[in-house]
Amino acid sequence: MMDNYIEFVKMILPEFLVEHFNLIKTVKQGETMHLYFEELNVVPSEAKDRILIAHGFHNEITIQDFPLRGNSVYLHVKRRRWLDKTTRELVQRDWNLVA
Repeated sequence: MMDNYIEFVKMILPEFLVEHFNLIKTVKQGETMHLYFEELNVVPSEAKDRILIAHGFHNEITIQDFPLRGNSVYLHVKRRRWLDKTTRELVQRDWNLVA
């Protein structure tokens, strides 16, 4: 049953948000809807051979999405980053490979 909801939500929100992020909070303020997303703690496939540990998030970005049922919609997105345990390099998902 949940699969039906997921497919429906993919028609409303960008598909990459549904597949790679958790919706952690929604706030309705008058005719404005704020949706807050955090990237899942899933190591990017392009870095699967590296030893990575979760290392917090980048600063939140806000994207104005298409209106929904007469409401302005703002997507607040926090992208995750990882630390390569060997090289101490910060790693993040390459969204050009996802799109």
